[in-house]
Amino acid sequence: MNYKKSESIGLLYILPWFIGFLSLQLIPLINSFWYSFTNFQLIGNFNFVGLENFKTLFTDDPVFWQSLKVTFYYVFIAVPGKLAFALFIAVVLNQKRQGINLFRTIYYLPSIFGGSIAISALWKFLFMKRGVVNQIFGIIHIPAQDWLGSPKWALFTISLVNIWEFGSSMVLFLAGLKQIPETLYEAARIDGAGRIKIFFRVTLPLLTPILFFNLIMQMINAFQQFTNAFVITNGGPLKATYLYGMMLYEQGFRFFKMGYASALSWVLFIIIFAFTSLSFGSSSSWVHYGDKI
Repeated sequence: MNYKKSESIGLLYILPWFIGFLSLQLIPLINSFWYSFTNFQLIGNFNFVGLENFKTLFTDDPVFWQSLKVTFYYVFIAVPGKLAFALFIAVVLNQKRQGINLFRTIYYLPSIFGGSIAISALWKFLFMKRGVVNQIFGIIHIPAQDWLGSPKWALFTISLVNIWEFGSSMVLFLAGLKQIPETLYEAARIDGAGRIKIFFRVTLPLLTPILFFNLIMQMINAFQQFTNAFVITNGGPLKATYLYGMMLYEQGFRFFKMGYASALSWVLFIIIFAFTSLSFGSSSSWVHYGDKI
């Protein structure tokens, strides 16, 4: 088989992906950028309005600032909590014991079901005023909390769903732990280092590349979160859980302001891009790769 023929076969194999990328990603991306400068409302004609959508967002829409504030709070609660919990479980499961693979599978299961409406509905059932969590609190004589009806607790409660879905991050941390040479731990023990010192001086620095990857992926996912807030609290109470994704959804599919929703999506893109760039910019000072330690 000559080179040109094999190249043609290779292009044929990637053609389905290319068609999907073109029709489902690239063209909608270009369209949304154009729509963000129009008053497109899904039905009927629309006109070019320039920066009017963005001007309205930043100057005349208090709900925009509320959703943005709530989303930042959500990201700052859910992402560090999820990464810390995933790393802790990975360290616990990084042992050579009988049946440990079963426990690893069990802990990974939440990520399989995560993000679904069923899990959000289950969470709502658990944390409702007379739900399972408050019933357990009653048994051990702890005052019940209005987890979903109180602005103080509602955002924290839906953040717990994201933290609970830690399986994918845990697997990556576990893979990283398996790659750390045992000789480094032996040398640290000979020098008199305890478990805590070994973790912060040996384990954590060698895991920073995986920590960095998990941070980027989970941060992007958290900024785009929608399902949990929509199903569990519907943005309430008093818009305490009204995430940016909910506002984008309502503007586009409830009020049919597709132009305005497109402007919202591009603002979100810029925010995610800024935080991702900031993370990459700071990575040189705290991410340690094997050849630079």
